[in-house]
Amino acid sequence: MSHQHLFPLFLEMGMGVDLLGEDMTKAAQRAVREAINRTSLPGIGHLVPDGDRAHMRVDVTVAVPRPDEVDRDAVAAEFPYGTVTVHPVEGGMRTPNGTDYGPGRDHLIVAVAVVAVGT
Repeated sequence: MSHQHLFPLFLEMGMGVDLLGEDMTKAAQRAVREAINRTSLPGIGHLVPDGDRAHMRVDVTVAVPRPDEVDRDAVAAEFPYGTVTVHPVEGGMRTPNGTDYGPGRDHLIVAVAVVAVGT
C-alpha cells in the first residue's frame, strides 16, 4: 500500500480547566486528555509507514490566556505515540473562581485544544 501524505485525517477537540492556581499547562493537558480520551483510531496502523504508530503525526493547537506559560513537552507527553507538535496560542478564558485567594490563585483557566492526527 502506498503511504501518501494524509494530514489531517482526524480532528478532535477538547476543553480543560485549572480551577485554582492559574496553571496554563495543567489546563492544556486536561484539554488534550479530554480530546484523546474519546478518540479511537484502530485503522491508523494501516496508514502510517511500516504500520508503526510512532510515525503518526499529531499537531496540537491549544488556546490559553497566557500561551507563553505552556510547557509544550508536558502537553506532548499526554500522547501515547506519534510525533507530537504543540502550538500554544492566545485564547481560552480566565475568570474569577470565587475563592478570593489572591493574585495568581483566584481565577480559573479554561483551555481549548484541537488535535489534528494524520500521516
